[in-house]
Amino acid sequence: MNPILLALFFITAILYASVGFGGGSTYTALLVLVDANYLIIPIISLSCNILVVSGNSVQYIRSGFVSIRTVWPFLVLSVPMAWVGGFIQIPHLYFIGLLSVSLLFAGISLLFKKTPTESKYTASPLPATALIGGGLGLLSGMVGIGGGIFLAPILHKISWGSSKHIAALCSLFILVNSISGLNGQLMKHGSIQTMQSAQAYWLLLPMVVVGGFIGNRLNLKVFSENMIRKMTALLILFVAMRLLFKFFTLLTG
Repeated sequence: MNPILLALFFITAILYASVGFGGGSTYTALLVLVDANYLIIPIISLSCNILVVSGNSVQYIRSGFVSIRTVWPFLVLSVPMAWVGGFIQIPHLYFIGLLSVSLLFAGISLLFKKTPTESKYTASPLPATALIGGGLGLLSGMVGIGGGIFLAPILHKISWGSSKHIAALCSLFILVNSISGLNGQLMKHGSIQTMQSAQAYWLLLPMVVVGGFIGNRLNLKVFSENMIRKMTALLILFVAMRLLFKFFTLLTG
């Protein structure tokens, strides 16, 4: 196992867990950059996502920041659509292109995100929330991410609730979509040969567990939340540019 890849997964887990995300988008991109078999990449990334956000989700539920009344409209379509996305077969080139654009959008959204104003929960129309959840769920399952990194800017934009309530929803959103998307991926590529290929990366799982634990517990007190967000955004944008270069190289080659 490449020690640099292990270190990058560890750092990614710390950064993302500290702001309530799982890191699936960056795990996926890192695996693409090291030329891992793209058929197993979403399986590994979604598994890492589940391990990292589980801790955050449990903490938010215990603290009362998660309410079925407020979160179910986003999950009602996202869960089945994440499974559908995981089951869809995507050509390698399109997989890299879709992931690149997704990361670019996520990085820019994080980098230029303004400090949110605290607000009480505001109910959104069911069709709109269901469609948002369904679209992000489909994308999540297809490329091996949780979707929370895209959902958070939308919720802040519409002043859906306080920062903690938004973080709580995003953590749960990532968790359930990752589980659903992983099931779809396993039904599609769950052969013995595929799973044997994925086993070569098993060390990544304990690395993100430890990294996620550190991010959850310490919350990176050394840095401000704004600094963490910018560091995460720059990491995402760097990886996105590397992926775009790889995409255009394959496209023109």
